[in-house]
Amino acid sequence: MCNIYILISLFRRGFSVGKIQADPPFRKNANAAMLSNYEVFKLLTDLKEQRKDSGKNKHSAGQQNLNTIMYETLKYLSKTPSSRQTPEIVKEFLTAMMPHKLTKAEKLQLLNHRPQTAVEIQLMVEESEERLSEEQIEELIQMVATVLPGDPEQENAAPAEAQIEQS
Repeated sequence: MCNIYILISLFRRGFSVGKIQADPPFRKNANAAMLSNYEVFKLLTDLKEQRKDSGKNKHSAGQQNLNTIMYETLKYLSKTPSSRQTPEIVKEFLTAMMPHKLTKAEKLQLLNHRPQTAVEIQLMVEESEERLSEEQIEELIQMVATVLPGDPEQENAAPAEAQIEQS
């Protein structure tokens, strides 16, 4: 997870890869923004495509380190629900969260981690016992399950388990 923060700090400082300038595509002021896992995934995927199209190869040790960070981060994020999110899904989710008085950081946690239990929500929302009723927590769980796409690994495992049970 630390790799994501290193990578983001490189991009925020204007680190360029060859002639490709990496700017977060969804933020006006990159230094003042928190990025969702979806935004990091999209940024790295786009950067990887640009580098592939330009035919840039690994030249320096720094470039190889950046390639490793990109690879490991994309590998991790591709196994999370964020790899299946779209700007429309993110917007719908944030709109659905408006009635709940959550901070930006709490909404980001919910978006990135897709909680499925009340305990997970309590870990992500500060003072949730005082701020949210049990009904509101259940409503959040339902909203997350309805709006955000599921975990690709769990969905791939479900058909395999069904085939084993049928055998």
